[in-house]
Amino acid sequence: MATTLTSNWPLRFKGEVKTEKFILDTSVAQHIYQGMPLMIDDNVDTVNLINPDLITVVQYDCFVGIAAEEKVVALGDPETEKASGIEVYVEPTIVGFKGTTYSNVDLGMLISMDKTGILGTTGAGKPRLGKLYKVEDGYQYVQLETPWVQAA
Repeated sequence: MATTLTSNWPLRFKGEVKTEKFILDTSVAQHIYQGMPLMIDDNVDTVNLINPDLITVVQYDCFVGIAAEEKVVALGDPETEKASGIEVYVEPTIVGFKGTTYSNVDLGMLISMDKTGILGTTGAGKPRLGKLYKVEDGYQYVQLETPWVQAA
């Protein structure tokens, strides 16, 4: 399944922003855009990250965070920090995604993201990101809960 995302997403933040460096899985070529959720696919590579659009998100796959930068890796690139490392926004970061799906009456709702970047309630095949923190100025702020192992 190919992603529909073709550019970096406009993001805003509330409070402390925290990033961690991870390594991308290079068993497939990946073009990661800022704002994309990143996962560990429990069935394929239990260490390195993958774009969830390239897998079927199922129970025990793990949401690790939101890409803080754009990164391209080719099939077979070295899985090292220098070659395939990527900065990822992690908990306790509160990330604002542009959109109007929710309002402040929905605060605390569990939020996931589909392959088009639309925020939604949690459900099969979509990585759970965290909880809706605030809606303001056309942005929906999600308090990341990472790492998060997907439930059945």
